[in-house]
Amino acid sequence: MRAGGGAASGALALALLRRCLLLGPLGLRPAAGQDGNGCGHTLLAPHSGTLSSKNYPGTYPNHTVCRWRLRAPSGTSLLLAFGDVDLEPSEHCAHSSLLLSDPQAGTAYGPYCRNSVPSAPLLVTNSSSVTVLFNSTSHRSGRGLLLSYATSQHPDLVSCLVRGTHYTQEHVSVYCPAGCKDIHGDIWGNPSQGYRDTSVLCKAAVHAGVIADELGGQVTLSREKGITLYESAFANGLHSKRGSLSEKRLIFHKACDDVLEVAAFNASSCWHEVDVLGQTRAWVAERAALGTAGHSWAAEPGAEAAWLELDLGTRRNVTGIITKGSSEQHDYYVTFYRVSSSRDGKNWKPYRASGGQEDKVFEGNADSHGEVSNSFIPPIVARYVRVTPQRWHQRMALKVALLGCPLARVRAPRPYVPSVPKEFSVPTSRPSTRTPIPGIALDPEKADSTLLVMLLIGGFVLLCSILLLLVFLCHRKRKSAAELNCGITKEYPKPEPSQVCSLQSLQLPSLASFPTAPTPGELSRNHSPEYAEPDLVQVSPSSQTGPSTFKPLLDEGYTLPLVLSHYDVPGKHHEYAEPLPPEPEYATPFGEPEPPGTRRSPCGIAGPPGGLPVRYRTPALRPGERPAGAERTGSPEGAHGDCDLAHVYHEAL
Repeated sequence: MRAGGGAASGALALALLRRCLLLGPLGLRPAAGQDGNGCGHTLLAPHSGTLSSKNYPGTYPNHTVCRWRLRAPSGTSLLLAFGDVDLEPSEHCAHSSLLLSDPQAGTAYGPYCRNSVPSAPLLVTNSSSVTVLFNSTSHRSGRGLLLSYATSQHPDLVSCLVRGTHYTQEHVSVYCPAGCKDIHGDIWGNPSQGYRDTSVLCKAAVHAGVIADELGGQVTLSREKGITLYESAFANGLHSKRGSLSEKRLIFHKACDDVLEVAAFNASSCWHEVDVLGQTRAWVAERAALGTAGHSWAAEPGAEAAWLELDLGTRRNVTGIITKGSSEQHDYYVTFYRVSSSRDGKNWKPYRASGGQEDKVFEGNADSHGEVSNSFIPPIVARYVRVTPQRWHQRMALKVALLGCPLARVRAPRPYVPSVPKEFSVPTSRPSTRTPIPGIALDPEKADSTLLVMLLIGGFVLLCSILLLLVFLCHRKRKSAAELNCGITKEYPKPEPSQVCSLQSLQLPSLASFPTAPTPGELSRNHSPEYAEPDLVQVSPSSQTGPSTFKPLLDEGYTLPLVLSHYDVPGKHHEYAEPLPPEPEYATPFGEPEPPGTRRSPCGIAGPPGGLPVRYRTPALRPGERPAGAERTGSPEGAHGDCDLAHVYHEAL
């Protein structure tokens, strides 16, 4: 009975809560945006925000209730991202539940608990106002809830709990809601190195200075190859951890983030330190440059409202500031400070957060040697920047550097492409096929004109190449025709009837014939390609026609071609060998034993002393030729007739 009574009372309470959402508050005085004793971390901004139950992510308390009223600008509707809903399960979520209602349309969503979770992590409503109600009764476990919202202008809204490992694409663009800075979740790395991909994405974006936590905003990043070690850093009020190797790292894109050059440093006062030896050390304003070695600038002891001023020389976009303490030898540093700016050095304007009514106080250093970064969102446009310490450790000592860019580099916000974690897709937007590369924007009109110029240049180069090729081929063709007209071929000369003399048109000279060894019949007229046929005209009946490898002599009755000589074209035809020298040459005599009883011939020549005579065989005489020495000695022609001329030598041609 008691269990049945508890279930009945729970169902009654749930009905009352539903009626409260649809018809208005019953006994609750609504405050600005939220009301109740069960509300946890809450930040409700005009375009986005984050809310959670009390003690989240710890166990939420018993018998609590909280109601949040969400409103969007006129003409837009609300999107809700469920980061975590962990409420103790019960029948019809009677013990602990989450309800959402649209007062304008009279519709409700829920109730939700652990055994009845939302079907999709993103809820799309058609209303500009939504009421969120959380209640709890007696329970034992449950983390509670975490929910974020944004307007319909940001369909790529993500929860504060989304990590870099939820994405697989190289480039990611998402919308982070306001209020993620104080949500539980770890980050590893720093803005210069990048962040471990297991880091909470929106919280890392706040640490990197890409978005302001009180506003939220669009985040564009790249997933690149991981590194071995991620160093910790303190920036924008967040501490990151030191992390080990990861497969991927997150690199946030920030266009205007260069170190600005400072033209001059000024200060309200400077400390002149005198040590125990009586030596003076000046902590002047010029020592405030971040890259200066040694001690820093320090204000005079006892000075109130001291400040340090940086002159940039001209107006700049200042997007951030880096501060550092005195040095490792002196433990002086500033823990909190304010920033003001001026364009003329006379009228100063304190820096305030977007929509804030009070001067923003930046969190400074926690030691004397570490660097701390803070971002200006929106950026400061000024020439002079003044830093006013609010709290410090021992002394007001400071080193400063400003981040930003020239005014010309300021650009309008680039369009983004929604990126959704791989677990789910946005039902109201079609997935994008590609993500634009940050920092690259193409003008369609300029792109068309550039393409036209490139096509014209390419066509002109192609036309010139074709003309040059035609000229070259024409030149080769004319050259080949000229060679054919002259009777030159690749292998053999091609004589023409009009260019070479015929046998009938030549005067027949009387050529001397020489006794030669008998040869077989006439050679075939198909000459071997190994030798070129000489232009030889022989008229002696005793001579034989045939190819020769010796160069003919002009005074022996041979003629040259009338057009071209074969000997003047080296490399195309085989050249003839040069003839032997004209003087007679004789072989070396050799000795033969003379048979006994043989009469010594007058042709014999005495051999060496004690040796046998050597026979010498002289060459045969030509017709009408007298032997050498016959005129001197008067010997008859047949004086040598009895000599055995077994071998005949011919005079060289």
